[in-house]
Amino acid sequence: MKTLLRWLLSLVALLALLLAGPVWILASNQVVTDGHWSSLDRSSAGIAPDPAVSIEAVVQVYSARAYNWRGAFGEHIWIATKAENADSYRLHQVLSWRRPTVVSSIDTPDRAWFGNSPTLLADYRGDAAAQLIPQIETAAADYPQAELYRVWPGPNSNSFIAWVIREVPDFEVTLPVTAIGKDYIFNGVFAAAPSGTGYQLSLGGVVGLMVALEEGIEFNLLGLSFGIDVIRPALKLPGIGRLGMPAKVLGG
Repeated sequence: MKTLLRWLLSLVALLALLLAGPVWILASNQVVTDGHWSSLDRSSAGIAPDPAVSIEAVVQVYSARAYNWRGAFGEHIWIATKAENADSYRLHQVLSWRRPTVVSSIDTPDRAWFGNSPTLLADYRGDAAAQLIPQIETAAADYPQAELYRVWPGPNSNSFIAWVIREVPDFEVTLPVTAIGKDYIFNGVFAAAPSGTGYQLSLGGVVGLMVALEEGIEFNLLGLSFGIDVIRPALKLPGIGRLGMPAKVLGG
């Protein structure tokens, strides 16, 4: 009986540790939880090159806190592409309310995600971007779970982004620790890290370990990840995200 009680207390303590960050994010009002989605900010952050001025090809990856209370736990990530001489950007992402879930459409590349400002994760320009764009489009079209969406542990919008990154050679992106679903591996339990600088082991996106030069060391437990980055010193916590030096914006 005492053994069972200790086990239950340990489980409660573990859950409390994992949820402390998301609870703090909500309590400190760091995510937008009020207002109808149609009234929330979706304006451009002014990060992406203006296609009316810049003729070179562009591939960028953005993240922003997820809509409403889900933003306390994780982020939504999307890929923006602009071919050379194109007058608009095309966004590639998974939307939970669509079937199929994969959406590749012309849109503003760096707009806020329903009240939450975007962060640039990767930035490829010129020839490097031009070589990536057709491969990204092919990978997006070949996504194996376009009819399925699970917020936890995946496959979700971040599982899609990680899939595309792994499918496209030389497309390297350091995904944030709060990108729930990025650790969902479709084929087996072992894969390259999204940055291409290490590897990860994951059991259905529920339990896993990542070791990479760019990501550092990350432990995934019940879909929430925590870890440490030694190269660019930072502590990574569930919900809270990265505390320390910002991650390197990869690109070419």
